[in-house]
Amino acid sequence: MLPSRSEKHSAAKKAKQRRRSKMWVTLNVVLILCIAGIIIYFNSVGGLTGPAEDPGVSLSSIEGNQDEQESNETGNTAEVDNRERASSESEEDNSNTSSSEDKELNEASEDTTSSTAEQAEEQSDPKTGEGDSADKSAEPADGEFVVMSFAGDVQFSGKVEELLEREGFDYPYLHLGNLFKNDDLTFINLETPVTTGGEAALGKSYVYKSSPKALEAMKEAGVDIVNLANNHILDQGQAGLADTLKYLKDYQINYVGAGLDRKTAYAPVYYEVKGMRIALLGFTRVIPEASWRAESGKPGVADAYNSTDAVKAIGQARKEADLVIVMSHWGEERQTMPNDIQTQLGHEFIDAGADLVIGGHPHVLQGLESYKGKWIAYSTGNFIFSRSTNEETWRTAVFQARCQKNGACTMKATPYHAELGQPVPMENKDGAALLKELELRSFDVKVGADGSISAAD
Repeated sequence: MLPSRSEKHSAAKKAKQRRRSKMWVTLNVVLILCIAGIIIYFNSVGGLTGPAEDPGVSLSSIEGNQDEQESNETGNTAEVDNRERASSESEEDNSNTSSSEDKELNEASEDTTSSTAEQAEEQSDPKTGEGDSADKSAEPADGEFVVMSFAGDVQFSGKVEELLEREGFDYPYLHLGNLFKNDDLTFINLETPVTTGGEAALGKSYVYKSSPKALEAMKEAGVDIVNLANNHILDQGQAGLADTLKYLKDYQINYVGAGLDRKTAYAPVYYEVKGMRIALLGFTRVIPEASWRAESGKPGVADAYNSTDAVKAIGQARKEADLVIVMSHWGEERQTMPNDIQTQLGHEFIDAGADLVIGGHPHVLQGLESYKGKWIAYSTGNFIFSRSTNEETWRTAVFQARCQKNGACTMKATPYHAELGQPVPMENKDGAALLKELELRSFDVKVGADGSISAAD
């Protein structure tokens, strides 16, 4: 029986579909073979994949070479301004300090010529005339930190000087051991001019002058840098300030907070430590009169009555450094809690880029605050000082910060008795009481029995 017309049509349709499928398979095989051939050809001449990577050159090695070059230029020791400055400050010889001398300047802050702090140039060795040798590591190891010590107000005048002339100028440091030698950096507030000349300031109840002999022992004890922004550094006038700057340079002790003009007074000092660049600055919110301000072409202190220039200096340092440390002279004498101006300025300094703010001037310990993850120690009290009848001034502490390159710092306080001209470690009972009191004076802060300081949960 012959197939019907519909059966013939169906068979023809199936045959046509088989031929079309075979054709597409053939075309796909040919296309794949062509593409493979092209890839093989260009791979053989390097056209698509490019030249083989040189295993001896990488981005990390280039960065390492740049860091090595930088280390050869800057070194791992202090990079300091070649600024002609000097200063120090002193304190009361008894508890009857005139309120007119120590109160904050009440007159309105006049507009002054603003100058952003420039990066400090590398200071030449005053003895050899050559820059410090360079051996800076390219990058700090993971978790590596620098240890910095901060102590309170220091002066070597009046009754303190009389004591040191008898006992020796190393007397203040006899109970400190190697505390300041074993850290990476020690920063204190020098509150007296260091000079054998000068002319005593008028209208002040207490005017101080310290012997240059005190600086040799200070350097030997491990003090690296001092803050001169305070209300005693010009007690012997501009000549006394110039002498102070000279003697500090002679004894290779760096300084911030004062200078022969406004630019140098506000400029930071830079240190290279363990692959980290550290900037230190000093400012004061306590001066006896407006004439103490450093101006263009006029020696003086870096004041913060108008905080504009201080904030600019911190912001500029933030661009140049991994860590920015500020020491500020502020507050009211013998007040155990900071006032509104202290907290406002402390917050401004951190908002501007400071990682750590250390305060002085009240002559008593004040508490700490963790603001935006950064520490403010509002007052470190006295350290090497005369001894008043106010017992609160007899207690002090050395604060130590352990900071990483990312700006994270942990804090610790070690209690001391502030004896006449000499800090003496506290026994356990007295030390525990002081640490507890420090916690009560702080803002949402816990102080452990070992002096460790942490933000409250």
